[in-house]
Amino acid sequence: MYGQRQDLIHLFTALDLMKQSVFILISFLLSLSGFTQQNLVKIAKLSQGDESGLEAIRQDFIDKNPGYDLHYHAETQSLDPKDITQVVFVQEGGGTALVKGNKEKSSKVAIGDIVLLKKGERMEVDSLLSLLVFDVPEKPSEELPNFIRPDWDPNITDEPGGCATETNAYRRILLTWKKEVGNYVYHAINAHRVRIMDSFSHYHPEEIGFEEFYLVQMVMPGAKLITSEKVDVISNPEAVKKEQVDSLFDEYKLDVGDLVYLPRGVMHRGLGGVLAQVITVPGFIPGSEYGVDHWIKQINNNLGLKGDDALPFNEGASDHQVIY
Repeated sequence: MYGQRQDLIHLFTALDLMKQSVFILISFLLSLSGFTQQNLVKIAKLSQGDESGLEAIRQDFIDKNPGYDLHYHAETQSLDPKDITQVVFVQEGGGTALVKGNKEKSSKVAIGDIVLLKKGERMEVDSLLSLLVFDVPEKPSEELPNFIRPDWDPNITDEPGGCATETNAYRRILLTWKKEVGNYVYHAINAHRVRIMDSFSHYHPEEIGFEEFYLVQMVMPGAKLITSEKVDVISNPEAVKKEQVDSLFDEYKLDVGDLVYLPRGVMHRGLGGVLAQVITVPGFIPGSEYGVDHWIKQINNNLGLKGDDALPFNEGASDHQVIY
């Protein structure tokens, strides 16, 4: 009887070791293919009720940014007051909103607008809206208005640059880091609504950068986002081998209602016509947007990559490192 028990113990031990070996082998093969089980880039399909995608973004975001939070309210007509500032992005619908606090203020609101709810303020709307809401720990200046409307506020005009450098760019800065860029300064969170046709490839360093979100509000057919979580490899172009090229970039088709989460350190580039509310936490710190197109161009040249085999890059930003 004792011998049989020992044989069973040995059998289960062998099976457990075999299972561990298979897991290690699968993990190794996945790593060779460039697949990561927990991608840093995350996309939630808000308009499709993607609660699990949103929660995955939320958990990563609040872990990295203590004091902040985010929520999505689909087809609602009110937001309750909180003991913290709420920065509200209108994603669907339109109507007249009333902010109740020490004073009552009302305004028309539509897709692309921001409603700033300060501590203790409540919002009521006369129609259904879908709203992305950031809880922000820093108190905003009393000068900031409750309603920021990029298409209706004469203080907000097109400012080509960054992701939209063409002369007819639609790039309107709602909340900014410094007064020279826009009227409404708030360091805890920034936002600009921008039409991205062909942005330069860039990242925000982990040490001095910020988290970035794309809240997609319109797309043209074929619009996409290119990302890379291997900036360390790209930034050393002389060492890149041909067998590494296929795993350097990831590509995502974008749809209206997508919330894209781009943590610090992730390279990204929008293409093909994307109208998005670009949101950064904390604000858009000057000098923390680092271009990488010059390195991508060098990799192509070093490896003789041409045509469909070449890595995509922005030609206009490829002569030297662009830093904003």
